[in-house]
Amino acid sequence: MSLALERLVAGTPIPFAGNRVTVVSPELAARFQPGDHLLVEQVSGELLLIPVADQQAASVAIERAAAAFTALSAVSDEAISKFFDVFAQRLETPDCWAHIETANRADIERAKARGRSTTRLLADERMRCDMIAGLRAWRDAAATRGKVISSVEHDGWKVEQVVSPLGIVAFVFEGRPNVFADAAGVLRTGNTAVLRIGSDALGTAQAIVTHALNPALADAGLPAGAVSLVESVNHAAGWAMFADRRLSLAVARGSGRAVSQLGSIAQQAGTAVSLHGTGGAWLIADRVADATRFAAVVRNSLDRKVCNTLNVCLIQRDRATELVPLFLDALQQAGTARGQGCKLHIVEGSESYLPSEWQNTTVEVYRAEGYQTEALAEPLAESALGREWEWEETPEVSLMIVDDLDQAIALFNRYSPQFTVSLISEDAQVQERFYNAVNAPFVGNGITRWVDGQYALNKPELGLSNWESGRLFARSAILSGDGVFTVRSRMTQIDLTVKR
Repeated sequence: MSLALERLVAGTPIPFAGNRVTVVSPELAARFQPGDHLLVEQVSGELLLIPVADQQAASVAIERAAAAFTALSAVSDEAISKFFDVFAQRLETPDCWAHIETANRADIERAKARGRSTTRLLADERMRCDMIAGLRAWRDAAATRGKVISSVEHDGWKVEQVVSPLGIVAFVFEGRPNVFADAAGVLRTGNTAVLRIGSDALGTAQAIVTHALNPALADAGLPAGAVSLVESVNHAAGWAMFADRRLSLAVARGSGRAVSQLGSIAQQAGTAVSLHGTGGAWLIADRVADATRFAAVVRNSLDRKVCNTLNVCLIQRDRATELVPLFLDALQQAGTARGQGCKLHIVEGSESYLPSEWQNTTVEVYRAEGYQTEALAEPLAESALGREWEWEETPEVSLMIVDDLDQAIALFNRYSPQFTVSLISEDAQVQERFYNAVNAPFVGNGITRWVDGQYALNKPELGLSNWESGRLFARSAILSGDGVFTVRSRMTQIDLTVKR
């Protein structure tokens, strides 16, 4: 017999992960109210309190998405194409964008006042153009609902494998308003979307919904709730959403522990997940690296801070005398292009390759809280190579000198987020060996910044996945709207005498 949880008692042991125990704290016990939900995160044992208001906010949005999913089965592909077109047209309208810009400026000012990063929060003209281009790409994409991907003919009957909608897709993302255009892509294959955005960008998101998204849904004749926003600024609303078993896919975009926690919650509920919690690209210079290519790749992989920005560079010792100065010059150029200096973390044992002026100099580094005076180059333990530098305006990267390519591969596989890596080498056999040895979904021989669905595949991405939690089953680490589907089997019998 199950009973509703009415209260928590401090000191109560709560088992998790099969053979471990966590304990209810006095603070948690005091906060709990009847109607609240308690989640036990099975990886860490953390006890997560979901207030009833946040539980209801998530539930209402998912209920609307579920109803919209049923209704979409009767909506034509032409109407879905019209939705993307009208959404893009509204973003092009000066009056509509003015409302969004006003909300965005207010979000940025609030975030700055709280000492928060605003690097990815700005809804500028570049983001606007990318959103519009992404929406039009979905408008023009071939419809795949009902597409027969294989057919097996038997005597008197056949079986077809048919692309079909998956269901409700939930998104939690931090502060990039363009995710609305990305997430809307799931409608192309007949799915619906529920989104929760961090408090820093909530005002911008609400403006996009009010002035562009909802009018586009209405004009195209799509059901309300086909793409909807969870109206809560609390992390608990995201927990509630990802714990809901009605979801077909949970996508968490962001960084660090919050993403892995959300993924764990969704997996506990039996929901498939797409996670990208840690980024930072790695670059390796081989013994036969072309110096000009190497310098260009460093410079052009540090233009701005996103998940695929160069984070760690490994240079083989045989080429260090030549390539380290080129690396440092390219790093400085990247800072100068932004009107900034730069910041280097040099792995202990590699310092001897730095010029003396790099070892005894300070620099003004722009952080979320403003400029800070710091050492231009700081020592870094090898074990800290996996740290992603979340820089604001001042390019920041780690450097290590390695003995050979095998050591570089071993370091990547051990310490990196197993996300994206480039090898600068003119030897095709070395490139092939490297590709087979590194455990990463994205491997190249040039800039690291190519890892982006819209840039690389001409499809707005729903999310990127690294391989920290293992390789992905039967899909790319770039998830796009037309990749969110299931396959149904349809049998057609012609000969009525067929039997088993």
